[in-house]
Amino acid sequence: MIAEKTMPKVLRIFKVPKVLISWYAESDIQLVKKLNFAGIVLNSISMEKTKEIIQVLDKKFVPSISAEKIDQAIQKVAGYMNEDLAGKNPLFIVVLNGAFMFASDLLKKINFDCEVSFVKLSSYVGTQTTNTVRELIGLDRVLKGRTVVIIEDIIDTGITMAHTLPLLKNLEAKDVKVATLLFKPDAFQKDYRIDYVGMKIPNDFIIGYGLDYNGYGRNLPEIYTVVK
Repeated sequence: MIAEKTMPKVLRIFKVPKVLISWYAESDIQLVKKLNFAGIVLNSISMEKTKEIIQVLDKKFVPSISAEKIDQAIQKVAGYMNEDLAGKNPLFIVVLNGAFMFASDLLKKINFDCEVSFVKLSSYVGTQTTNTVRELIGLDRVLKGRTVVIIEDIIDTGITMAHTLPLLKNLEAKDVKVATLLFKPDAFQKDYRIDYVGMKIPNDFIIGYGLDYNGYGRNLPEIYTVVK
């Protein structure tokens, strides 16, 4: 084994593993070749781990949005809300089931007084929208004169929210704002304003971080895209 003090400075700076350092005694050329080979192997392992495919029911999914990127998107939304809504005592209405994770992490970053309520709407069966919204759980708060913020996990066609907005306005809410973690502009079929968007994504079916495939996958900490 070659002594560390006799190593080339570049190897000491970058803390090359000793098992690779031992190859240096053979020749500079051989070392370079082996380091390059080791780098290719390690990169291949890293790529394989990053693109690990998971199975949910009869579908396969690949990671597409990391937990770190999700948190950054939530922090961005919370920052805008803390500027816009401070002092307005808004009522946050969380759309179940999908938005529960987003709402939980978002509300922890809100630094003003607010109330939280829940509704349950759905326009999905499997991986396709049904274009029919079913209201399962109603509101339990008086909205008259209130600033209301609807929290959604994802807006794609916009059908669910298009059904919800008139309902809230008919209940005499003073102002109704829409917040979503994810937005699919290529799928959007409506023309209402989305006030807070965490990130825009392609028009692919996704699961994780509250989103499901026939009830499964909501607990995943990252977001996965279906393998076509």
